[in-house]
Amino acid sequence: MTSHHELLTKAIEALHARTFYAAYPEHPAPAIYGETADADGQAKFKATLGNRFTELKQAGEAGWAGQEESPYLQQPLQVSYPVFKVETLIANATSAFATWRKVSKEDRASILIESLERIKKRFFEIAYATMHTTGQGYMMAFQASGPHAADRALEAVAAGYEELSRVPGAALWDKPMGKFNVQLNKEWRAVPKGISVVIGCSTFPTWNSVTGIYGSLITGNTVIVKPHPGAILPIAIFVAEIQNVLAERKLDTCICQLAVDTFDKMITKELAEHAAVKLIDFTGNSMFGSYLEALPDKIVFTEKTGVNSVILDSVEDIDKVAANLAFSVNLYSGQMCTAPQNFFIPEAGIKTPTGTITFDAFAEKFVANINSLVDNPKAGPFVLGAVQNKKTCERVEEAAKLPGKVWLKSRTFENPQFKGARVATPVVVEVDASKKEIFSKELFGPIALLIKTQSTDQSIALAQELANAHGAISCGAYTTDAVVREKIADAMALAATPVSFNLTGGIYMNQNAAFSDFHVTGGNPSGNASFTNPEYVSRRFTWVGHREPVKA
Repeated sequence: MTSHHELLTKAIEALHARTFYAAYPEHPAPAIYGETADADGQAKFKATLGNRFTELKQAGEAGWAGQEESPYLQQPLQVSYPVFKVETLIANATSAFATWRKVSKEDRASILIESLERIKKRFFEIAYATMHTTGQGYMMAFQASGPHAADRALEAVAAGYEELSRVPGAALWDKPMGKFNVQLNKEWRAVPKGISVVIGCSTFPTWNSVTGIYGSLITGNTVIVKPHPGAILPIAIFVAEIQNVLAERKLDTCICQLAVDTFDKMITKELAEHAAVKLIDFTGNSMFGSYLEALPDKIVFTEKTGVNSVILDSVEDIDKVAANLAFSVNLYSGQMCTAPQNFFIPEAGIKTPTGTITFDAFAEKFVANINSLVDNPKAGPFVLGAVQNKKTCERVEEAAKLPGKVWLKSRTFENPQFKGARVATPVVVEVDASKKEIFSKELFGPIALLIKTQSTDQSIALAQELANAHGAISCGAYTTDAVVREKIADAMALAATPVSFNLTGGIYMNQNAAFSDFHVTGGNPSGNASFTNPEYVSRRFTWVGHREPVKA
Protein backbone atom coordinates (compact mmCIF):
# COMPACT_ATOMS: atom_id res chain seq x y z
CA MET A 1 0.00 0.00 0.00
CA THR A 2 1.50 3.33 -1.07
CA SER A 3 1.92 6.35 1.17
CA HIS A 4 0.35 8.71 -1.40
CA HIS A 5 2.92 11.33 -0.42
CA GLU A 6 3.01 12.82 -3.93
CA LEU A 7 -0.76 13.29 -4.03
CA LEU A 8 -0.72 14.84 -0.56
CA THR A 9 2.05 17.25 -1.59
CA LYS A 10 0.09 18.34 -4.67
CA ALA A 11 -3.03 18.90 -2.56
CA ILE A 12 -1.12 21.07 -0.07
CA GLU A 13 0.38 23.08 -2.93
CA ALA A 14 -3.12 23.55 -4.36
CA LEU A 15 -4.35 24.89 -1.02
CA HIS A 16 -1.81 27.69 -1.24
CA ALA A 17 -2.10 28.41 -4.97
CA ARG A 18 -5.95 28.44 -4.97
CA THR A 19 -5.87 27.76 -8.74
CA PHE A 20 -7.73 24.90 -10.42
CA TYR A 21 -6.81 21.50 -9.05
CA ALA A 22 -8.76 18.26 -9.08
CA ALA A 23 -7.31 14.96 -7.98
CA TYR A 24 -10.42 13.11 -9.13
CA PRO A 25 -11.72 13.79 -12.68
CA GLU A 26 -15.32 15.01 -12.67
CA HIS A 27 -16.28 13.62 -16.08
CA PRO A 28 -17.64 10.04 -16.03
CA ALA A 29 -15.79 9.14 -19.21
CA PRO A 30 -15.03 5.46 -19.96
CA ALA A 31 -11.51 6.51 -20.95
CA ILE A 32 -10.97 7.69 -17.36
CA TYR A 33 -12.93 5.22 -15.27
CA GLY A 34 -13.18 2.17 -17.55
CA GLU A 35 -15.54 0.97 -20.25
CA THR A 36 -17.80 -0.98 -17.87
CA ALA A 37 -17.53 1.26 -14.80
CA ASP A 38 -20.99 2.82 -15.22
CA ALA A 39 -22.79 -0.46 -15.90
CA ASP A 40 -20.91 -2.20 -13.09
CA GLY A 41 -21.76 0.57 -10.64
CA GLN A 42 -25.43 0.53 -11.58
CA ALA A 43 -25.53 -3.25 -11.26
CA LYS A 44 -23.96 -3.14 -7.82
CA PHE A 45 -26.41 -0.45 -6.70
CA LYS A 46 -29.37 -2.52 -7.91
CA ALA A 47 -27.99 -5.60 -6.16
CA THR A 48 -27.99 -3.64 -2.89
CA LEU A 49 -31.71 -2.82 -3.12
CA GLY A 50 -33.91 -4.91 -0.89
CA ASN A 51 -30.97 -6.28 1.06
CA ARG A 52 -28.90 -5.68 4.15
CA PHE A 53 -25.84 -3.48 3.79
CA THR A 54 -23.28 -5.86 5.24
CA GLU A 55 -20.04 -4.08 4.31
CA LEU A 56 -19.53 -2.31 7.63
CA LYS A 57 -16.96 -3.69 10.03
CA GLN A 58 -18.89 -2.85 13.17
CA ALA A 59 -20.15 -5.39 15.67
CA GLY A 60 -22.79 -5.32 18.38
CA GLU A 61 -25.77 -4.02 16.44
CA ALA A 62 -29.13 -3.86 18.20
CA GLY A 63 -31.05 -4.52 14.98
CA TRP A 64 -31.40 -3.54 11.33
CA ALA A 65 -33.36 -0.67 9.80
CA GLY A 66 -33.59 1.64 6.79
CA GLN A 67 -36.21 4.07 5.47
CA GLU A 68 -34.70 5.53 2.29
CA GLU A 69 -37.06 6.29 -0.58
CA SER A 70 -36.22 7.06 -4.20
CA PRO A 71 -37.57 10.47 -5.31
CA TYR A 72 -37.49 9.09 -8.86
CA LEU A 73 -39.54 5.98 -8.12
CA GLN A 74 -41.32 7.20 -4.97
CA GLN A 75 -40.75 3.73 -3.61
CA PRO A 76 -38.64 2.51 -0.67
CA LEU A 77 -35.13 1.26 -1.47
CA GLN A 78 -35.60 -1.41 1.19
CA VAL A 79 -31.94 -1.32 2.13
CA SER A 80 -31.36 -2.00 5.82
CA TYR A 81 -28.34 -1.09 7.92
CA PRO A 82 -27.06 -2.20 11.32
CA VAL A 83 -28.45 0.00 14.08
CA PHE A 84 -26.43 0.60 17.23
CA LYS A 85 -27.25 1.96 20.67
CA VAL A 86 -25.60 5.29 21.37
CA GLU A 87 -23.63 3.87 24.29
CA THR A 88 -22.24 1.14 22.02
CA LEU A 89 -21.10 3.71 19.47
CA ILE A 90 -19.52 5.87 22.18
CA ALA A 91 -17.77 2.93 23.82
CA ASN A 92 -16.38 1.79 20.46
CA ALA A 93 -15.19 5.29 19.58
CA THR A 94 -13.59 5.77 23.00
CA SER A 95 -11.69 2.50 22.72
CA ALA A 96 -10.56 3.24 19.18
CA PHE A 97 -9.39 6.74 20.15
CA ALA A 98 -6.65 5.29 22.35
CA THR A 99 -4.89 3.82 19.31
CA TRP A 100 -5.84 6.27 16.55
CA ARG A 101 -4.46 9.32 18.36
CA LYS A 102 -1.06 7.58 18.51
CA VAL A 103 -0.90 6.96 14.75
CA SER A 104 1.43 9.42 13.03
CA LYS A 105 0.03 12.13 10.80
CA GLU A 106 1.88 10.55 7.89
CA ASP A 107 0.19 7.19 8.42
CA ARG A 108 -3.20 8.78 9.01
CA ALA A 109 -2.89 10.71 5.75
CA SER A 110 -1.84 7.56 3.92
CA ILE A 111 -4.82 5.61 5.25
CA LEU A 112 -7.32 8.34 4.43
CA ILE A 113 -6.05 8.99 0.91
CA GLU A 114 -5.97 5.25 0.26
CA SER A 115 -9.65 5.13 1.23
CA LEU A 116 -10.37 7.83 -1.36
CA GLU A 117 -8.53 5.81 -4.01
CA ARG A 118 -10.76 2.84 -3.15
CA ILE A 119 -13.87 5.04 -3.23
CA LYS A 120 -12.84 6.29 -6.67
CA LYS A 121 -13.53 2.79 -7.98
CA ARG A 122 -17.10 3.08 -6.65
CA PHE A 123 -18.00 6.56 -7.94
CA PHE A 124 -20.69 5.20 -10.28
CA GLU A 125 -22.28 3.06 -7.59
CA ILE A 126 -22.29 6.08 -5.31
CA ALA A 127 -23.82 8.16 -8.13
CA TYR A 128 -26.82 5.86 -8.47
CA ALA A 129 -27.17 5.68 -4.69
CA THR A 130 -27.18 9.48 -4.59
CA MET A 131 -29.72 9.78 -7.41
CA HIS A 132 -32.14 7.48 -5.64
CA THR A 133 -31.83 9.06 -2.21
CA THR A 134 -31.53 12.77 -3.05
CA GLY A 135 -33.17 13.16 -6.45
CA GLN A 136 -30.08 14.69 -8.03
CA GLY A 137 -29.68 14.22 -11.78
CA TYR A 138 -27.16 11.64 -12.94
CA MET A 139 -24.33 14.04 -13.77
CA MET A 140 -24.65 16.03 -10.54
CA ALA A 141 -24.96 12.83 -8.51
CA PHE A 142 -21.77 11.48 -10.06
CA GLN A 143 -19.79 14.69 -9.72
CA ALA A 144 -20.98 15.97 -6.34
CA SER A 145 -21.03 12.68 -4.43
CA GLY A 146 -18.00 11.20 -6.17
CA PRO A 147 -15.09 13.29 -7.53
CA HIS A 148 -16.07 16.61 -5.94
CA ALA A 149 -16.68 15.01 -2.55
CA ALA A 150 -13.38 13.12 -2.79
CA ASP A 151 -11.59 16.37 -3.64
CA ARG A 152 -13.19 18.07 -0.62
CA ALA A 153 -12.10 15.13 1.58
CA LEU A 154 -8.56 15.32 0.22
CA GLU A 155 -8.60 19.07 0.81
CA ALA A 156 -9.49 18.47 4.47
CA VAL A 157 -6.69 15.89 4.79
CA ALA A 158 -4.20 18.34 3.24
CA ALA A 159 -5.35 21.21 5.46
CA GLY A 160 -5.17 19.05 8.57
CA TYR A 161 -1.75 17.70 7.67
CA GLU A 162 -0.52 21.24 7.04
CA GLU A 163 -1.70 22.44 10.46
CA LEU A 164 -0.22 19.40 12.20
CA SER A 165 3.11 20.21 10.51
CA ARG A 166 3.12 23.86 11.54
CA VAL A 167 4.95 23.18 14.83
CA PRO A 168 8.04 20.95 15.11
CA GLY A 169 7.87 17.82 17.21
CA ALA A 170 10.93 18.83 19.23
CA ALA A 171 13.52 21.59 19.56
CA LEU A 172 16.50 22.56 21.68
CA TRP A 173 15.75 25.82 23.50
CA ASP A 174 19.00 27.63 24.30
CA LYS A 175 18.72 30.93 26.18
CA PRO A 176 21.90 32.98 26.84
CA MET A 177 22.05 34.12 30.50
CA GLY A 178 25.38 35.95 30.49
CA LYS A 179 28.04 33.60 31.86
CA PHE A 180 25.93 30.54 31.17
CA ASN A 181 23.07 29.33 29.04
CA VAL A 182 19.80 27.72 30.04
CA GLN A 183 19.03 24.78 27.82
CA LEU A 184 15.75 22.95 27.63
CA ASN A 185 14.62 20.10 25.46
CA LYS A 186 11.11 20.99 24.30
CA GLU A 187 8.53 18.83 22.58
CA TRP A 188 5.09 19.58 21.22
CA ARG A 189 2.19 17.21 20.75
CA ALA A 190 -0.95 17.78 18.73
CA VAL A 191 -3.62 16.31 20.99
CA PRO A 192 -6.95 15.48 19.29
CA LYS A 193 -10.15 16.50 21.05
CA GLY A 194 -11.72 13.03 21.16
CA ILE A 195 -14.98 11.81 19.62
CA SER A 196 -16.40 13.62 16.59
CA VAL A 197 -19.99 13.33 15.39
CA VAL A 198 -20.75 14.27 11.79
CA ILE A 199 -24.45 14.88 11.09
CA GLY A 200 -25.37 14.52 7.42
CA CYS A 201 -28.08 16.12 5.30
CA SER A 202 -30.60 14.65 2.86
CA THR A 203 -29.61 16.54 -0.30
CA PHE A 204 -25.80 16.20 -0.36
CA PRO A 205 -25.02 13.17 1.82
CA THR A 206 -21.32 12.89 0.94
CA TRP A 207 -20.19 16.35 -0.26
CA ASN A 208 -21.38 18.04 2.91
CA SER A 209 -20.13 15.32 5.27
CA VAL A 210 -16.69 14.23 4.10
CA THR A 211 -14.90 17.44 5.13
CA GLY A 212 -15.90 16.91 8.74
CA ILE A 213 -15.20 13.17 8.59
CA TYR A 214 -11.74 13.48 7.04
CA GLY A 215 -10.94 16.70 8.90
CA SER A 216 -11.51 14.99 12.23
CA LEU A 217 -9.77 11.76 11.24
CA ILE A 218 -6.57 13.39 9.97
CA THR A 219 -6.27 15.29 13.26
CA GLY A 220 -6.55 12.08 15.30
CA ASN A 221 -10.17 12.07 16.39
CA THR A 222 -12.50 9.11 16.09
CA VAL A 223 -15.65 9.77 14.07
CA ILE A 224 -19.28 8.71 14.32
CA VAL A 225 -21.11 9.45 11.07
CA LYS A 226 -24.83 10.08 11.62
CA PRO A 227 -26.42 10.30 8.16
CA HIS A 228 -29.87 11.68 7.41
CA PRO A 229 -32.34 8.75 7.55
CA GLY A 230 -33.38 9.56 3.98
CA ALA A 231 -29.89 9.48 2.48
CA ILE A 232 -27.64 6.81 3.99
CA LEU A 233 -26.28 4.60 1.21
CA PRO A 234 -23.85 7.07 -0.46
CA ILE A 235 -22.00 7.89 2.77
CA ALA A 236 -22.25 4.29 4.00
CA ILE A 237 -20.04 3.31 1.05
CA PHE A 238 -17.46 5.92 2.10
CA VAL A 239 -17.44 4.64 5.69
CA ALA A 240 -17.17 1.03 4.53
CA GLU A 241 -14.06 1.81 2.46
CA ILE A 242 -12.46 3.74 5.33
CA GLN A 243 -13.05 0.72 7.55
CA ASN A 244 -11.60 -1.61 4.91
CA VAL A 245 -8.32 0.29 4.86
CA LEU A 246 -8.22 0.49 8.66
CA ALA A 247 -8.69 -3.29 8.87
CA GLU A 248 -5.86 -3.89 6.40
CA ARG A 249 -3.60 -1.71 8.53
CA LYS A 250 -4.58 -3.80 11.57
CA LEU A 251 -6.31 -0.84 13.21
CA ASP A 252 -9.63 -0.65 15.04
CA THR A 253 -12.34 -0.23 12.40
CA CYS A 254 -14.46 1.71 14.91
CA ILE A 255 -12.14 4.66 14.38
CA CYS A 256 -14.89 5.60 11.89
CA GLN A 257 -18.41 4.28 12.53
CA LEU A 258 -21.79 4.66 10.82
CA ALA A 259 -24.67 5.50 13.14
CA VAL A 260 -27.94 4.86 11.30
CA ASP A 261 -31.29 5.87 12.76
CA THR A 262 -34.89 6.17 11.57
CA PHE A 263 -37.36 9.03 11.31
CA ASP A 264 -39.40 7.65 14.20
CA LYS A 265 -36.42 7.01 16.47
CA MET A 266 -33.67 9.52 15.79
CA ILE A 267 -30.50 9.51 17.89
CA THR A 268 -29.00 12.83 16.80
CA LYS A 269 -29.67 14.72 20.02
CA GLU A 270 -28.62 11.83 22.22
CA LEU A 271 -25.33 11.61 20.36
CA ALA A 272 -24.73 15.36 20.28
CA GLU A 273 -25.45 15.86 23.96
CA HIS A 274 -23.32 12.92 25.13
CA ALA A 275 -20.51 14.13 27.40
CA ALA A 276 -17.90 12.09 25.51
CA VAL A 277 -18.61 13.85 22.22
CA LYS A 278 -16.30 16.84 21.78
CA LEU A 279 -16.71 17.76 18.10
CA ILE A 280 -19.87 18.13 16.02
CA ASP A 281 -20.24 18.83 12.30
CA PHE A 282 -23.70 19.67 11.01
CA THR A 283 -25.40 20.58 7.74
CA GLY A 284 -29.08 21.43 7.86
CA ASN A 285 -31.70 23.88 9.07
CA SER A 286 -30.87 26.90 11.19
CA MET A 287 -33.05 25.94 14.14
CA PHE A 288 -31.24 22.65 14.79
CA GLY A 289 -27.89 24.15 13.91
CA SER A 290 -28.36 26.92 16.48
CA TYR A 291 -29.34 24.33 19.09
CA LEU A 292 -26.09 22.48 18.43
CA GLU A 293 -24.03 25.67 18.56
CA ALA A 294 -25.47 26.39 22.02
CA LEU A 295 -24.50 23.02 23.51
CA PRO A 296 -21.94 23.46 26.30
CA ASP A 297 -18.45 21.98 26.11
CA LYS A 298 -18.66 21.19 22.38
CA ILE A 299 -16.78 22.51 19.38
CA VAL A 300 -19.40 22.79 16.66
CA PHE A 301 -19.01 23.38 12.91
CA THR A 302 -22.25 24.31 11.16
CA GLU A 303 -23.58 24.99 7.70
CA LYS A 304 -27.14 26.25 8.12
CA THR A 305 -29.64 28.04 5.91
CA GLY A 306 -29.06 31.31 4.12
CA VAL A 307 -30.87 33.84 1.93
CA ASN A 308 -28.95 34.15 -1.31
CA SER A 309 -29.29 37.25 -3.45
CA VAL A 310 -28.61 38.32 -7.03
CA ILE A 311 -27.96 42.03 -7.66
CA LEU A 312 -28.65 43.14 -11.23
CA ASP A 313 -27.25 46.56 -12.20
CA SER A 314 -25.81 46.45 -15.72
CA VAL A 315 -24.76 43.71 -18.13
CA GLU A 316 -22.87 43.14 -21.37
CA ASP A 317 -25.36 40.58 -22.73
CA ILE A 318 -28.77 40.32 -21.07
CA ASP A 319 -29.66 37.08 -22.88
CA LYS A 320 -26.58 35.26 -21.58
CA VAL A 321 -27.27 36.57 -18.08
CA ALA A 322 -30.90 35.44 -18.15
CA ALA A 323 -29.85 32.01 -19.41
CA ASN A 324 -27.20 31.63 -16.71
CA LEU A 325 -29.55 32.60 -13.90
CA ALA A 326 -32.35 30.41 -15.26
CA PHE A 327 -29.99 27.42 -15.21
CA SER A 328 -28.98 28.25 -11.63
CA VAL A 329 -32.62 28.23 -10.52
CA ASN A 330 -33.39 25.01 -12.41
CA LEU A 331 -30.27 23.15 -11.25
CA TYR A 332 -31.37 20.30 -8.95
CA SER A 333 -34.70 22.11 -8.65
CA GLY A 334 -33.16 24.79 -6.44
CA GLN A 335 -32.30 22.28 -3.70
CA MET A 336 -28.83 23.69 -3.11
CA CYS A 337 -27.72 25.87 -0.22
CA THR A 338 -25.98 28.10 -2.78
CA ALA A 339 -28.97 28.49 -5.11
CA PRO A 340 -30.18 32.05 -5.85
CA GLN A 341 -33.51 33.13 -4.35
CA ASN A 342 -33.86 36.92 -4.26
CA PHE A 343 -33.29 38.82 -7.51
CA PHE A 344 -32.92 42.55 -6.84
CA ILE A 345 -33.67 44.65 -9.94
CA PRO A 346 -33.82 48.48 -10.05
CA GLU A 347 -37.18 49.94 -11.08
CA ALA A 348 -35.31 51.97 -13.72
CA GLY A 349 -34.19 48.70 -15.31
CA ILE A 350 -30.90 47.00 -16.14
CA LYS A 351 -28.38 48.90 -18.26
CA THR A 352 -26.99 47.20 -21.39
CA PRO A 353 -24.77 48.41 -24.27
CA THR A 354 -27.87 48.76 -26.46
CA GLY A 355 -30.16 50.44 -23.94
CA THR A 356 -32.00 49.77 -20.71
CA ILE A 357 -33.92 46.53 -20.16
CA THR A 358 -37.02 47.14 -18.08
CA PHE A 359 -37.92 45.08 -15.02
CA ASP A 360 -40.75 43.41 -16.92
CA ALA A 361 -38.60 42.72 -19.96
CA PHE A 362 -36.01 40.97 -17.83
CA ALA A 363 -38.72 38.97 -16.02
CA GLU A 364 -40.02 37.79 -19.40
CA LYS A 365 -36.53 36.76 -20.58
CA PHE A 366 -35.84 34.98 -17.28
CA VAL A 367 -39.11 33.05 -17.44
CA ALA A 368 -38.59 32.20 -21.11
CA ASN A 369 -35.16 30.74 -20.34
CA ILE A 370 -36.52 28.68 -17.45
CA ASN A 371 -39.26 27.27 -19.68
CA SER A 372 -36.83 26.64 -22.52
CA LEU A 373 -34.65 24.46 -20.31
CA VAL A 374 -37.57 22.69 -18.64
CA ASP A 375 -39.14 21.88 -21.98
CA ASN A 376 -35.93 20.54 -23.48
CA PRO A 377 -36.38 16.75 -23.20
CA LYS A 378 -32.64 16.16 -23.58
CA ALA A 379 -31.68 18.56 -20.77
CA GLY A 380 -34.56 19.61 -18.52
CA PRO A 381 -35.30 16.35 -16.64
CA PHE A 382 -31.60 15.75 -16.02
CA VAL A 383 -30.83 19.28 -14.85
CA LEU A 384 -33.86 19.55 -12.55
CA GLY A 385 -33.68 15.98 -11.24
CA ALA A 386 -36.32 15.10 -8.66
CA VAL A 387 -37.51 16.69 -5.42
CA GLN A 388 -36.03 14.96 -2.37
CA ASN A 389 -38.67 15.94 0.19
CA LYS A 390 -42.43 16.21 -0.27
CA LYS A 391 -42.40 19.33 1.92
CA THR A 392 -40.40 21.12 -0.75
CA CYS A 393 -43.25 20.61 -3.22
CA GLU A 394 -45.67 22.01 -0.65
CA ARG A 395 -43.40 25.04 -0.18
CA VAL A 396 -43.43 25.68 -3.93
CA GLU A 397 -47.23 25.55 -3.99
CA GLU A 398 -47.39 28.05 -1.10
CA ALA A 399 -44.97 30.40 -2.88
CA ALA A 400 -47.47 30.86 -5.70
CA LYS A 401 -49.87 32.34 -3.13
CA LEU A 402 -47.45 35.07 -2.03
CA PRO A 403 -48.73 38.64 -2.49
CA GLY A 404 -47.37 39.78 -5.84
CA LYS A 405 -47.48 38.98 -9.53
CA VAL A 406 -46.81 35.35 -10.37
CA TRP A 407 -44.60 35.46 -13.46
CA LEU A 408 -44.32 31.70 -13.70
CA LYS A 409 -46.29 28.94 -12.05
CA SER A 410 -44.61 25.72 -11.04
CA ARG A 411 -45.64 22.66 -12.96
CA THR A 412 -44.73 19.03 -13.32
CA PHE A 413 -43.04 17.39 -16.29
CA GLU A 414 -42.42 13.87 -17.43
CA ASN A 415 -39.05 12.35 -16.73
CA PRO A 416 -38.39 9.98 -19.67
CA GLN A 417 -36.53 7.50 -17.46
CA PHE A 418 -38.72 7.63 -14.35
CA LYS A 419 -42.42 8.14 -14.96
CA GLY A 420 -43.20 8.34 -11.25
CA ALA A 421 -40.57 10.94 -10.33
CA ARG A 422 -41.53 13.63 -7.82
CA VAL A 423 -40.85 16.82 -9.77
CA ALA A 424 -41.57 20.55 -9.61
CA THR A 425 -40.41 23.32 -11.94
CA PRO A 426 -39.49 26.78 -10.60
CA VAL A 427 -42.10 29.28 -9.51
CA VAL A 428 -41.26 32.95 -10.15
CA VAL A 429 -43.02 35.64 -8.12
CA GLU A 430 -42.63 39.42 -8.11
CA VAL A 431 -42.43 40.75 -4.54
CA ASP A 432 -42.50 44.35 -3.37
CA ALA A 433 -39.23 45.54 -1.82
CA SER A 434 -41.14 46.67 1.28
CA LYS A 435 -42.29 43.08 1.99
CA LYS A 436 -39.12 42.02 3.80
CA GLU A 437 -41.01 39.48 5.86
CA ILE A 438 -41.50 37.47 2.65
CA PHE A 439 -37.97 37.44 1.24
CA SER A 440 -35.93 37.55 4.46
CA LYS A 441 -36.08 33.79 4.98
CA GLU A 442 -34.87 30.84 2.98
CA LEU A 443 -37.55 29.32 0.74
CA PHE A 444 -35.77 26.07 -0.01
CA GLY A 445 -36.52 24.67 -3.45
CA PRO A 446 -37.21 26.01 -6.95
CA ILE A 447 -38.51 29.40 -5.83
CA ALA A 448 -37.33 32.70 -7.37
CA LEU A 449 -38.44 36.10 -6.09
CA LEU A 450 -38.08 39.17 -8.34
CA ILE A 451 -37.79 42.25 -6.16
CA LYS A 452 -38.10 45.73 -7.66
CA THR A 453 -35.87 48.22 -5.84
CA GLN A 454 -35.56 52.00 -6.02
CA SER A 455 -31.95 51.73 -7.17
CA THR A 456 -28.88 49.50 -7.23
CA ASP A 457 -27.84 51.11 -3.95
CA GLN A 458 -31.02 49.82 -2.33
CA SER A 459 -30.43 46.41 -3.89
CA ILE A 460 -26.96 46.29 -2.33
CA ALA A 461 -28.25 47.50 1.03
CA LEU A 462 -31.01 44.86 1.10
CA ALA A 463 -28.67 42.02 0.07
CA GLN A 464 -26.19 43.05 2.76
CA GLU A 465 -28.88 43.44 5.40
CA LEU A 466 -30.32 40.00 4.69
CA ALA A 467 -26.89 38.37 4.79
CA ASN A 468 -26.04 40.02 8.11
CA ALA A 469 -29.37 39.25 9.72
CA HIS A 470 -30.28 35.88 8.23
CA GLY A 471 -27.12 34.58 6.58
CA ALA A 472 -26.11 34.04 2.97
CA ILE A 473 -23.86 31.41 1.45
CA SER A 474 -23.61 32.87 -2.04
CA CYS A 475 -24.39 36.06 -3.93
CA GLY A 476 -24.54 36.83 -7.64
CA ALA A 477 -23.96 40.29 -9.07
CA TYR A 478 -24.00 41.79 -12.55
CA THR A 479 -22.46 45.16 -13.26
CA THR A 480 -20.21 46.71 -15.90
CA ASP A 481 -19.37 49.66 -13.64
CA ALA A 482 -16.09 49.30 -11.71
CA VAL A 483 -17.27 51.64 -8.95
CA VAL A 484 -20.50 49.70 -8.46
CA ARG A 485 -18.57 46.43 -8.54
CA GLU A 486 -16.34 47.56 -5.68
CA LYS A 487 -19.34 48.82 -3.74
CA ILE A 488 -21.00 45.40 -4.01
CA ALA A 489 -17.77 43.52 -3.23
CA ASP A 490 -17.09 45.63 -0.15
CA ALA A 491 -20.65 45.54 1.19
CA MET A 492 -21.00 41.79 0.80
CA ALA A 493 -17.49 41.14 2.16
CA LEU A 494 -18.55 42.98 5.32
CA ALA A 495 -21.52 40.60 5.41
CA ALA A 496 -19.09 37.67 5.00
CA THR A 497 -20.70 36.64 1.73
CA PRO A 498 -18.71 35.67 -1.39
CA VAL A 499 -19.86 37.26 -4.64
CA SER A 500 -19.86 35.72 -8.12
CA PHE A 501 -19.62 38.61 -10.57
CA ASN A 502 -20.93 38.61 -14.14
CA LEU A 503 -21.19 34.85 -14.62
CA THR A 504 -22.34 33.65 -18.03
CA GLY A 505 -21.77 30.39 -19.85
CA GLY A 506 -20.85 27.20 -18.06
CA ILE A 507 -20.13 28.41 -14.53
CA TYR A 508 -22.86 29.19 -11.99
CA MET A 509 -23.13 30.85 -8.59
CA ASN A 510 -24.34 27.53 -7.13
CA GLN A 511 -20.96 25.88 -7.64
CA ASN A 512 -17.94 25.85 -5.34
CA ALA A 513 -14.55 24.37 -6.22
CA ALA A 514 -12.38 22.44 -3.77
CA PHE A 515 -8.89 23.82 -3.14
CA SER A 516 -10.02 27.26 -4.32
CA ASP A 517 -13.42 28.39 -3.03
CA PHE A 518 -14.21 28.60 0.66
CA HIS A 519 -17.67 27.06 1.11
CA VAL A 520 -19.52 29.16 3.70
CA THR A 521 -17.37 31.74 5.45
CA GLY A 522 -18.41 31.26 9.06
CA GLY A 523 -18.94 35.02 9.30
CA ASN A 524 -22.73 35.32 9.07
CA PRO A 525 -25.75 33.36 10.39
CA SER A 526 -25.64 30.83 7.54
CA GLY A 527 -22.96 28.89 9.41
CA ASN A 528 -20.06 29.25 11.83
CA ALA A 529 -17.47 27.28 9.83
CA SER A 530 -15.86 27.21 6.39
CA PHE A 531 -14.75 24.40 4.05
CA THR A 532 -11.79 24.43 4.34
CA ASN A 533 -9.89 27.18 6.12
CA PRO A 534 -7.15 26.54 8.72
CA GLU A 535 -9.55 27.06 11.63
CA TYR A 536 -11.76 24.26 10.31
CA VAL A 537 -9.07 21.72 11.13
CA SER A 538 -6.94 23.45 13.79
CA ARG A 539 -9.86 23.56 16.23
CA ARG A 540 -10.00 19.78 16.14
CA PHE A 541 -6.80 19.41 18.17
CA THR A 542 -4.76 21.23 20.83
CA TRP A 543 -1.03 21.91 20.90
CA VAL A 544 0.52 20.80 24.19
CA GLY A 545 4.20 21.43 24.97
CA HIS A 546 6.51 19.62 27.40
CA ARG A 547 10.00 20.72 28.44
CA GLU A 548 12.93 19.34 30.39
CA PRO A 549 16.44 20.59 31.20
CA VAL A 550 19.20 19.26 28.98
CA LYS A 551 21.34 16.78 30.88
CA ALA A 552 24.98 17.77 31.31
